[in-house]
Amino acid sequence: MVTLIDNSIARPRHPEKANRPDTVTLRKPDWIRVKAPGSPIYKETQAIVREHGLVTVCEEAGCPNIGECWSKKHATMMIMGEICTRACAFCNVRTGMPGPLDPNEPENVAKAVEKLGLAHVVITSVDRDDLADGGARHFADVILAIRARYPRTTIEILTPDFLRKEGALEIVVAAKPDVFNHNLETVPSKYLKVRPGARYFHSIRLLQKVKELDPTMFTKSGIMVGLGEERNEVLQLMDDLRSADVDFLTIGQYLQPTKKHHPLIRFVTPDEFKSFATVATAKGFSLVSSSPLTRSSHHAGEDFAALKAARMAKLGH
Repeated sequence: MVTLIDNSIARPRHPEKANRPDTVTLRKPDWIRVKAPGSPIYKETQAIVREHGLVTVCEEAGCPNIGECWSKKHATMMIMGEICTRACAFCNVRTGMPGPLDPNEPENVAKAVEKLGLAHVVITSVDRDDLADGGARHFADVILAIRARYPRTTIEILTPDFLRKEGALEIVVAAKPDVFNHNLETVPSKYLKVRPGARYFHSIRLLQKVKELDPTMFTKSGIMVGLGEERNEVLQLMDDLRSADVDFLTIGQYLQPTKKHHPLIRFVTPDEFKSFATVATAKGFSLVSSSPLTRSSHHAGEDFAALKAARMAKLGH
């Protein structure tokens, strides 16, 4: 028997969420408001992204900082397609079965980095649980392509967790990115509902192992708040990350992409974010970015420079 699939019918972006009841969306406070994108440089960045057939997490995840970042020619490249094999309750990236990897993508990303003249680039990806190595070799190929074409740029990667992908992490670390970022996203008590395909302590161990493989590599992780977590849970998460010798912590406000996504429980105030930053710094992080609009890749270039300076200061240079 042959089953015919009508590809003319558009699939929903999040089929697994289609039958969920709508949740109430909270009105954004003044401190969350951002300017609408549209500057000439923003449009130039958009044109370069389109020209090279690239996907950006800025667009796919609906980042509120896209106007600011693209107006500075900063864009976070999302490799390995725009369809994710996971179905996290907070994320706006499409869910489904991805297509094959594009063998030309590493070179196309490198060309775009050169054309944008990036001093620092962030490379992220969808989860690719369908691949034997979770996409580790493709990550490495992108890093090496950028190094070959535009060696002056520093490279930050934001990776999936490579859960049950033996040897994948070693492949990525061997490619020598300057910053290895893997986000915990939320506190462990929220994983079952917020990040059901992941395992909290596996993610902690992943970050710890990066440092074991290469003690000189900067490591970074981020979380969202406003999902119903308790303050003491956030403080414990900080301790867990410090036990893994993570250098840089980012904390930002969760913003609900649609009424079908995990509900936004509350808006955390700017003063609370400042308090988190104070505590995290006291716990030993080399750098902390904590504010309502903080995102993993926001101000990544400036943060990398600050991270290097912090390390030099610790070493007494």
